[in-house]
Amino acid sequence: MTDRYILAIDQGTTSSRCIVFDRRATVVALARAEHPQSYPQPGWVEHDAARVWRDVRKLITRALRDAGLTADRIAAIGIANQRE
Repeated sequence: MTDRYILAIDQGTTSSRCIVFDRRATVVALARAEHPQSYPQPGWVEHDAARVWRDVRKLITRALRDAGLTADRIAAIGIANQRE
């Protein structure tokens, strides 16, 4: 049986990260990138959604590559976002 992995995508206010975990919840690979923020008025923060999406796709590719895995080895994906 081929081991399967979990891919976690954590898209936060200042950065996005993708983490690959093995069946024992050990981190196998982690890829992270910050993204710019803009402040159109006091108390507001905005992000370029297209850039965030592009960055997350690149981070998934990088995390899988760093783990030496292909997408078919991923059993599940967990996603956390900014909660706002």
